[in-house]
Amino acid sequence: MPTVPDPLFAACPDRRGTGSEKWDRYAGRDVLPMWVADMDFQVPAEVLEAIGHRVDHGVFGYTHEPPGFATTVTAHLERRHGWLVDPARILATPGVVTGLALTARLLSAPEDEILTFTPVYPPFLTLPGLAGRRCIRVPLAHSPEAWRIDWDALERAASPRSKLFWLCHPHNPTGTVFHRAELLRLADFTIRRGLTVVSDEIWSDLLLDEDHDGQRHIPFASLDHPAAARAVTLVAPSKTYNLAGLGCAAAIIPEPDMRRRWRIAGGGLVPMVNPLGYAAAEAAWTHGDPWRMRLITVLRHHRTLVQETVAAIPELSCVPAEATYLTWIDCRGTGVNDAQAACEAAGLGPSDGREFGTPGFIRINTACPTDRLVEALRRLKQAFAPT
Repeated sequence: MPTVPDPLFAACPDRRGTGSEKWDRYAGRDVLPMWVADMDFQVPAEVLEAIGHRVDHGVFGYTHEPPGFATTVTAHLERRHGWLVDPARILATPGVVTGLALTARLLSAPEDEILTFTPVYPPFLTLPGLAGRRCIRVPLAHSPEAWRIDWDALERAASPRSKLFWLCHPHNPTGTVFHRAELLRLADFTIRRGLTVVSDEIWSDLLLDEDHDGQRHIPFASLDHPAAARAVTLVAPSKTYNLAGLGCAAAIIPEPDMRRRWRIAGGGLVPMVNPLGYAAAEAAWTHGDPWRMRLITVLRHHRTLVQETVAAIPELSCVPAEATYLTWIDCRGTGVNDAQAACEAAGLGPSDGREFGTPGFIRINTACPTDRLVEALRRLKQAFAPT
């Protein structure tokens, strides 16, 4: 029996003509944009109300963290993940990407190495070079059932110049949720090799099976381990609540000296978080959970639709995502030389796996109304299994 769409997510505003990076990529072409990781859904009503209250104030001068920002973050992390964080450790930053860039400059020297798993969110691969550091790619082990850490490859990748490990957790684009045992083993490795972990946990509130099988997100820095005690964590409400354009994230930094140097390192380059970003983030983290749970139900249904479609095209394969609204599809079995071009020719605009360090794959964003996803999947079939 087909699932009845949740009316909250059955439709969305028309984003064409609004300066949308997602929709402008294919402006004037019959191509559905399913690439960059923002949703087409309108944000929770409580967020719109909070932004409205802040707008009514009428003054938008230079703004640092409002009095309630750090405690809002800590309350959210304790409520959602059972992690107690000292509010004094929290600094606002315009985004997780900004936080990654700053850690490269603060915690390593030119020509030092930053390790990360691949495939991975493209800034993990490009930011080290922009900072004059080297990106060392460690491929994840891929099977039909899962993407997991290849421990032998990880050992081979490290060298005396390795200083940082950038962890994407939950993982983008595969949707993998790393287990406690894996995180502890990774912690052992980083301590032994003298690496500091920087954990991007922006997807931590979009675990798709949390209510069904008890799966939980475990913040890396919450582990009882020396590596966790010195790890930097980056969180934001942007993916969960569709707030990316408002640019508000939080860096959780355990060491006082690094917190002092954080703002200095960004001086003249990193802007302040804008006041509307703070208002939206606090409202989302405080009041957005009912909306989030309804969203996850929709995303779980969308995952099923994707898996059914991929299963009907034997040349494609896809490990079901455990988190995120992203689907990472292996197109190598099709024999098509350029999967991205094939999709675009069929009217579908995914993300190109080459940008994630893994050619032959595509990434599809499923955070859109169900009827739009159904049409996108029809176009996916047309690209690789035309009738």
